[in-house]
Amino acid sequence: MNFIKTEIPDIVIIEPVVHGDERGYFVETFRADKLEEFLGYKINFTQDNESKSSRGVLRGLHYQLSPAAQTKLVRVIQGRVLDVAVDIRKDSPTFGKHVAVELSAENKRQMLIPRGFAHGFVVLDDDTVFAYKVDNYYSPENDRGILFSDEALDIDWMVPHAQLKLSAKDKVQPRLSETNDLFEYGVNYYE
Repeated sequence: MNFIKTEIPDIVIIEPVVHGDERGYFVETFRADKLEEFLGYKINFTQDNESKSSRGVLRGLHYQLSPAAQTKLVRVIQGRVLDVAVDIRKDSPTFGKHVAVELSAENKRQMLIPRGFAHGFVVLDDDTVFAYKVDNYYSPENDRGILFSDEALDIDWMVPHAQLKLSAKDKVQPRLSETNDLFEYGVNYYE
């Protein structure tokens, strides 16, 4: 596995090694020992999630507050998405900045989004299957979000806004500047 730090060093792209021949392919999609060695800390994933969506579906930007904050390891099994993580750690040097990466069944890339980041994705192909591991269970009372179209975030979702398909909840999330439900930079949310 190849681990690549992004412009926001806490966000990591993972490129697995694909072993293929005329029969198909084999790939290790997760290795706790290698990930922990690269990160320098342990992540205990507790739940796997999967969604199937059509082109233009946008899910996000979501996060959970502590004590239910989540690290996510995301990948695409079928199709393509633009995956986005936004730094929502107050006083972070990259506060309000984002990383956007295309994840696809073809490139088999994954993105690790640690606690302290809002996450979302837009589907670029019909019948896209998106899978992710999380290290904390879903907690409705700690569920929060940031408006996907917040101008201050300057995210190019690669799909015209008129073609986006959003949940009622995601249409009315607050802008980053309108929420106090953020994380503190430098706090270890893994203890």
